[in-house]
Amino acid sequence: MSAAISTTAASALFDPARLDQADTVVRDTPFRFLIALEQLPSAAAAELARDFPNYASAGFFPYEEKDCGPSVNALIGQLTDPAVASAVGARLGIDHLGQYPTLITLCRHLNKRHGTIHTDSRSKVATALLYLNPSWPDTSAGCLRFLNRIDDIEDLTAPEIKPVYGNFVVFRRADNSFHGHLPFEGERRVIQIAWLTSEEEKLRKTQRGKLSRFFKKLFGSLDRKFGAGRDKNAAHRD
Repeated sequence: MSAAISTTAASALFDPARLDQADTVVRDTPFRFLIALEQLPSAAAAELARDFPNYASAGFFPYEEKDCGPSVNALIGQLTDPAVASAVGARLGIDHLGQYPTLITLCRHLNKRHGTIHTDSRSKVATALLYLNPSWPDTSAGCLRFLNRIDDIEDLTAPEIKPVYGNFVVFRRADNSFHGHLPFEGERRVIQIAWLTSEEEKLRKTQRGKLSRFFKKLFGSLDRKFGAGRDKNAAHRD
């Protein structure tokens, strides 16, 4: 297969007009969120799988163009287009979302430490997740849940979202924007787009993410070991 992404796939990998599909869910309570399924063309799946970064460690790491192949770089270029910010902001009730700095992080693998219930930090205005897994086991483990409470992973405010190819979720950060998933260990490909309050926060989070990637290369086995027994209702505030 050629290393170049096909013209068809590159032209419309992520089209915000697809957010208006009939099965898209937009909720105002208990916080503002959107769930949109099948947001990527099936024809691009093989190229995106080929070009997704092959991180050795578990967790989310700041996007670097050199880590990715052409189709993933093209997709991220489209996700950070002002038209996407405008479309997302309109659905979340956020004026001029595109004015905020955008941080992209990617994850290929998780261990059981990840996915504890949280709200996201106050430095985030909104967060989107685009999943790229070709399939998912018949299990709730690793499936995103929007929640009513910080102490109960079973108190869902909407049906859980399987992290399969093309599923897209976005939410407006709030003091009660609780979300998480049941413990999962394995491959779980996702691109995260976060609109942040300032360039300083973007720099801080980028530096912290790069440092985390360095230490996980050295001590990743310990990270996996300490997370193995975490309680399903484990939580942190942001």
